[in-house]
Amino acid sequence: MTEHPDPKRLKRLAQAIRKLPRCQREIFCAIRFDDLGYEEIAQRTGLTVAEVERLFAEALLNLIRRLDGKAKCWWRFW
Repeated sequence: MTEHPDPKRLKRLAQAIRKLPRCQREIFCAIRFDDLGYEEIAQRTGLTVAEVERLFAEALLNLIRRLDGKAKCWWRFW
């Protein structure tokens, strides 16, 4: 990444992450910031890999909705 991140956008992202439900927030942070895999998170939390994948996807959708300010349907992302 060659550009410096926009401080206002970073602040909005941090606020959006804080507003995620606890489980989604913990899984999102474990994947994005701690660089853990789905399997490792599943073992540590007692969840299945499918549950970890679902919670991560829900966290991403919630972040997108909070940052864009409008609800989007998942099929419009592709």
